[in-house]
Amino acid sequence: MTQYEVAVLYHPSLEVDLSKAEDRVLKIFTDNGGKLIKTDNWGKRKLAYPIKKNEHAIYVFYTVEMPGSAIAKVESTLNITDEVIRFLIIKLDLKAKAKAEAAKQLKAEQAARRGEDNEEESEEN
Repeated sequence: MTQYEVAVLYHPSLEVDLSKAEDRVLKIFTDNGGKLIKTDNWGKRKLAYPIKKNEHAIYVFYTVEMPGSAIAKVESTLNITDEVIRFLIIKLDLKAKAKAEAAKQLKAEQAARRGEDNEEESEEN
């Protein structure tokens, strides 16, 4: 199965009781053979432009593993879900993600080495 990242913008009025809407979306994933891997809730944010007369939305990102054949069904179901004002499904490129993580770690190690070098120079002076 393939991993997908699903970005869902929920209606801002659901800020108090988001759990029911999230359960409904998760049920859509599981009914179509998907498995939830990770959830990242960013909370209520201002939109770049109004969507359905809303200035704000609740951003939630899901990492889901599901077959590619189920994507069309998930999209059509999310389209008619009242709580969701916008969504985007992206296929994750795991090789690129691993490469970016390795580059980030290398950069952190180089920064740590530079910090140690600066400390040694200041001790010598």
